[in-house]
Amino acid sequence: QVQLVESGGGLVQVGGSLRLSCAASGSIFSIGTMGWYRQAPEKQRELVASITRLHITNYAASVKGRFTISRDNAKNTVYLQMNSLTPEDTAVYYCNVRRYDEDYWGQGTQVTVSS
Repeated sequence: QVQLVESGGGLVQVGGSLRLSCAASGSIFSIGTMGWYRQAPEKQRELVASITRLHITNYAASVKGRFTISRDNAKNTVYLQMNSLTPEDTAVYYCNVRRYDEDYWGQGTQVTVSS
C-alpha cells in the first residue's frame, strides 16, 4: 500500500500562485508515474499534469505554460507549482501515484481562486 499526504491548497486571488505537495510513504519502491488531477463541482475528475520517474512531463492544455510539475525521487514527493491562477482552476486537487498496475490517491486539497 502507498499512502499519500497532500498539502498546499488554499484560497488565492486571480493571478496568484500556489504550490501543492504530495508525499508518498509505505510501499514506495517501484513507484512509477506521479500526477495531479482535479475535480470541480459537477465536473468529472481530469488530469492536470503527470511526471514519470525519468521526469518526462505531460500537461493538460488548459494549464500548459502556467503550471509546472516536478518530483523528488529521493523524497518520494511530487509538486505542482501553479501560477497565473484563474477562477476556472478552482477545484479539489488530488495527487495520484501509479505503482505497477495500481493507482493510489490522496485525500484531495481544495484550491479556490477568487475574482
